[in-house]
Amino acid sequence: MTSEMHTSEIEVARLRVRPQFLYVRHGKLERRKALVIQARPRRGEAPGHHIGAGFTATKKIGNAVIRNRAKRRLREAARVLLPQHGKAGWDYVFIARMETPEIGWARLLDDMESALISLAAD
Repeated sequence: MTSEMHTSEIEVARLRVRPQFLYVRHGKLERRKALVIQARPRRGEAPGHHIGAGFTATKKIGNAVIRNRAKRRLREAARVLLPQHGKAGWDYVFIARMETPEIGWARLLDDMESALISLAAD
């Protein structure tokens, strides 16, 4: 029973529409070799147990197969790290960089973790 889910666990919800991404764009920014993270507190909502997460990769990254791979890697890394290092009541947009599809998994996790910690520090 030690692996039982707690009701106080932070829920991560996906950002899906363009205005959500554009809102977060004007918040804080952290760049790393493997990714860029934008973060901003959600407007008009009291902080709760909810974090917003959006994922994007531009055509500069590569064709659709490569962009999808980059976004899948970002989603999985965020699934692991965002509940620990993200701030409740904030939205995050994860942007793939050229290195995202091929960089080592441990390096991707390190880059994301350090960026999330920096964003949470303020």
